[in-house]
Amino acid sequence: MKALGSVSAMIRRYPTVAGSMFIILGLIGIGVYAMVTVPLSEAVTLWRGADQVWSDTPRYAQPAWTNIFRSKKLPETFVVRTNDVKSTTETLGEAMWRETTVLEFDYDYSKFPSELNFFYDVVYDTREPQVTITWIWPDGTERRLFRGSVREGQRLAISQDRTLTRTLGDRPGVGLFADPETLGADGGPEVLTGNYALRIETLTFEEGSSVGGRLVVYGDVHGIAGTDHLRRDLAIGLLWGTPIALMFGLLATIGTTVLAFIIAAVGAWYGGWIDAAIQRMTEVNLMLPFLPILIMVGTFYSRSLWVMLAVIIALSIFSAAIKSLRSIFMQVRGSAYIESARAYGASNRRIVFRYLIPKIIPTLIPAFVIGIPNFVFLEATLSILGLGDPTLPTWGKILMNAYRGGALYRGHYYWVLEPAAMLIITGLSFSMLGFALDRVFNPRLRSI
Repeated sequence: MKALGSVSAMIRRYPTVAGSMFIILGLIGIGVYAMVTVPLSEAVTLWRGADQVWSDTPRYAQPAWTNIFRSKKLPETFVVRTNDVKSTTETLGEAMWRETTVLEFDYDYSKFPSELNFFYDVVYDTREPQVTITWIWPDGTERRLFRGSVREGQRLAISQDRTLTRTLGDRPGVGLFADPETLGADGGPEVLTGNYALRIETLTFEEGSSVGGRLVVYGDVHGIAGTDHLRRDLAIGLLWGTPIALMFGLLATIGTTVLAFIIAAVGAWYGGWIDAAIQRMTEVNLMLPFLPILIMVGTFYSRSLWVMLAVIIALSIFSAAIKSLRSIFMQVRGSAYIESARAYGASNRRIVFRYLIPKIIPTLIPAFVIGIPNFVFLEATLSILGLGDPTLPTWGKILMNAYRGGALYRGHYYWVLEPAAMLIITGLSFSMLGFALDRVFNPRLRSI
């Protein structure tokens, strides 16, 4: 109860503690949600885009919630499947069947779709089915889009059909949805809203053969975070980037801060050649180029997250913090309670770990909290430089892809702002908490 009272008093005195803790708990909640709903193996598969997992999502789509601020809503992606409608089948001969399927959908948006694809689902043994696909406008006008044989895994890229482009006078994504009266107008074509249909007529020559599929009409908005140039939902990277960033920052901070703390205490207590060796190692390490070494390791050895984490900890142990911690331990070394411990015969190990280190632990906590965002930003920096783990979705990887894809030049600001916002929020929350804790544990700052 006393501990809870001191925590509540600290929160009342420093309101930033409550805000920062609320944000940190939210980040932890996002990380837990990501790990529970999307396992790491599935997230890696989705992020690497294996097996065309993103074939039904658009490229460069803005977040769907941006439509709230628009008077004219941008179109969303929708899929129409042959399995969801009834087909009519008739027998034309001893080994010939004709199947007709009509996919109907309403299009009520004021902007044209970004892309159209029809993905076939074909079943046959030796002889390929023949397919005729016809586009039907709301007024009943028809135009044949495709006629020929099809195979499993094939798709009809409607929006990239050059023949349609020549006949329609515009790209298919516009010509198939444009009001005929506005084609060629000075203000540009306008969308003809209404009920559209895609008729699929199939001739099969083997019993059990069939042709199905799905029509994907791609929009300009998708999901809560939008998509990138590879059609990937950025929500996967933003969600899983949270636990990866927190884990990387926490492990790196624990490894560097705790080890540096122990090494400084050992050097200050034992002195002699041990302290001299620690100080010389620290001075040599301070002269080493930190980032170039990481670049060299990532380029010539491995970009694994664990390898980079181990190198970062190894390079950060003998840092400038050891010298400042050593000066503090040298002051505590002459304290009366240390002399009392030596008088009743306490061993050197007991004095270091039971009396010397615990005295300085309160000064470790603020530095520990403030150090976490430093390593979070370092991981993002390595990813932006192309040295991040190639298998993991992280905030830095999203920023790297956005930079290479020219997101800012193309106007895809969401692609950059979303991961940048997550990095800023993480850094701000831990920094505010660390500064508040520093005022609590440092008596000289309590009156500020």
